[in-house]
Amino acid sequence: METCKIAVIGSLNMDIVVKVSRFPVGGETILGNEIHFIPGGKGANQAVAAARLGAQTTMLGAVGNDQFGSALLESLKNNHVGIDYIKQMEQTPTGVASILLSPDENHIVVVPGANGLLMPNDIERLEDVIAEADIVLLQLEIPLETVNRATEIAKKFGKRIILNPAPACMLPEELLQRVDYIIPNKSEIEELTGLDLSKHSLEAAVDALLAKGPQYVITTLGAEGVVWKQKGGQMKVHPACRVPVVDTTGAGDAFSAGLAYYLAMGNSLEHAVHSSIKVSALAVTKFGAQEGMPTREQVEEYEEQNG
Repeated sequence: METCKIAVIGSLNMDIVVKVSRFPVGGETILGNEIHFIPGGKGANQAVAAARLGAQTTMLGAVGNDQFGSALLESLKNNHVGIDYIKQMEQTPTGVASILLSPDENHIVVVPGANGLLMPNDIERLEDVIAEADIVLLQLEIPLETVNRATEIAKKFGKRIILNPAPACMLPEELLQRVDYIIPNKSEIEELTGLDLSKHSLEAAVDALLAKGPQYVITTLGAEGVVWKQKGGQMKVHPACRVPVVDTTGAGDAFSAGLAYYLAMGNSLEHAVHSSIKVSALAVTKFGAQEGMPTREQVEEYEEQNG
């Protein structure tokens, strides 16, 4: 079957997930219901999601030489993600994400660990991997200078770049000008543009971000769906799929990977958005970001059943 090549440059974390019935208020101690140690990191999640959809996926990142690092590499390998270009560091621990998960939402604190030491020269040594990719997929859980250098290399080879700007921070316009597709959520687009969505329309924020350089802004709105706009085009809206929600942790990563896959396979942006919403919807019906990522066959079956 025809496939595509996606290079994912980003983070690998061990997710320490604590399930609670509600979040504690300041200064309060409550009892949790469960604890789980789950392979995660936005980069690794997106790599697994792309691979499960059928992409030939290569992960570029860093882990520590510890038990968490070994577990993360094993998870990627089991999901058919290429791990040959992941840096293993001797003196720095693997990144960790502490996730407090209630029935309605989640709170996440990330300690970067080895992710924070993935340097631009590490990416420069892997130019050949980027040169062979159809799409380069990036996030912001690695140093910004490394993301910036990755976009420079990708553009040198004429590659399409997708940036999931999480966790949000102000980005230099020269970086944004190299990005083809940027996928913020509501809070991230506020951070990127400085516009408060309680005072400005979402379209005004989308236009402000487009003016900074990207060709397309695709804004994910959770249960409200997705809006997207091309520079000079009309804003379009697609509703979310209604599914039983188990764990929203990997929803954004599933959508980002889906968009990379469907675009790399030659589909229009509209088709890619529609299909990626289904990828994201199926991902939240299972516990664990990587374990919840659906296969292409599961997405196609869902489309047949639900239109």
